[in-house]
Amino acid sequence: MNKKTILKSLIILSIAVVGGLVALGINHFFRKDTSNLSISDIQNAYTSNAVKVNSIPNVDFVNVSEKAVHTVVHIKTKYGDNSSNKNEDERFFDPFDFFHDKGFPQQPQEATGSGVILTPDGYIATNNHVVENSSKVEVTLNDKRTYIAEVVGTDPETDLALLKIDESNLPFLSFGNSDNIRVGEWVIAVGNPFNLTSTVTAGIISAKGRNINLLRQNTEYAIENFIQTDAAVNPGNSGGALVNVNGELIGINTAIASQTGSYSGYSFAIPVNIVKKVLDDIKKYGEVKRAILGVRIQDVTAELAEKEGLKEIRGVFIPEVVEGSAADKAGLKKGDVILKINDVEVNSSSNLQEQISRYYPGDKVKLLIKRNNTNKEIEVTLRSKDGKSEIESTAKIETKSALGATFENITKEEKSKFKIQNGVKISKLAKSPLKDKGIPEGFIITSIDKKPVYNVKDVVQMLKDKSGSILFEGVMPDGTKDAFAVRIKEKE
Repeated sequence: MNKKTILKSLIILSIAVVGGLVALGINHFFRKDTSNLSISDIQNAYTSNAVKVNSIPNVDFVNVSEKAVHTVVHIKTKYGDNSSNKNEDERFFDPFDFFHDKGFPQQPQEATGSGVILTPDGYIATNNHVVENSSKVEVTLNDKRTYIAEVVGTDPETDLALLKIDESNLPFLSFGNSDNIRVGEWVIAVGNPFNLTSTVTAGIISAKGRNINLLRQNTEYAIENFIQTDAAVNPGNSGGALVNVNGELIGINTAIASQTGSYSGYSFAIPVNIVKKVLDDIKKYGEVKRAILGVRIQDVTAELAEKEGLKEIRGVFIPEVVEGSAADKAGLKKGDVILKINDVEVNSSSNLQEQISRYYPGDKVKLLIKRNNTNKEIEVTLRSKDGKSEIESTAKIETKSALGATFENITKEEKSKFKIQNGVKISKLAKSPLKDKGIPEGFIITSIDKKPVYNVKDVVQMLKDKSGSILFEGVMPDGTKDAFAVRIKEKE
């Protein structure tokens, strides 16, 4: 090897050594002190740690909007009294209250909202609070055709309702999968805010699994696992569609977080996977067949983990097991932490409630729990609210008794014959205060104390623990309208 080659090699080696020493020095320096460096300099030194994503392609809202507006309807409801008015100071406003006249009572009162066409033959999803206690529900399509809708059923525990109009070949939104949505994903909200029909707004999914304690104020078994979005939603949007960029329904818009009743940044939608189960149940059974685990639950927080000696901040904690419940019979105990339901991880109370809501009484689910910091698998046979482990037949649902009378749901033919939109028929009368007052068998009750009834469940619920004078309005077997004030003795 000649001198020239040796010199060249030494120079290269020296450069490499110096470069390595410099790199080590910079790295050592960065570890020790970065106070004199700019943020850009620090970022440039640690490029491998930077979070980077591929560029996002342009999102075209035009095509999905043009199709979605034809699947969302405008709903007008009429009320017989002012019973549906709520406190104006509520944080989460009922979008209808914005339209209610807060002054002197008027007969009838009107409100507005939105709905989503789910099938070409006229089944429509909306919120329960959109049609609750209404005496008439009018649906207007995007092409301005108008129909009187039948309320097939409602579910206050999820704030959902199913309507039906007599039409065919309607455009509809297909179901997406709300389990697959991601925070940051583009969405559009379609509805009728402030009576402005066919309005589209765009935004992103801001959060998932929100529990805002909106429904739990009125019902013990409320299910809240809302999608949070910043797409503008205002009074009148309730019951409208939350749609992804593929044109799929991923949620039903329900509430806004506001001090004024108008949009101020965030809104909430019921995930479509809850919508599918609830409305399918209403269509098939007339009510929701809800499975209950039978435990009190709370989120695992750092404070709770420290208090209970939990090594991980994950899962859902059980502070109480209801005696005789499905959970009790399966061997769940106070202090257990539920980690998974059928291999699906649960990390919040709202998430657990949604997962259980997908099942029926009698279904078996496998729970992965942590007990004394040891994992354990337990199989639970779910039960209904009244402790039954099977689904009642439709016949049992459609016929129920109270006050010595047997009630049954009316048919579409009876609705058409008597020109009514709702009602429940008295099929049998034994010894009863209703019979004593002159109400005959075959009388169709359309309202009780001015509140409309849609199914036998409504009647039984309204008459439960009632006493004093009760007003029954409806249609006689010969088609004439009549009303009866019946006095019910207080139970001793």
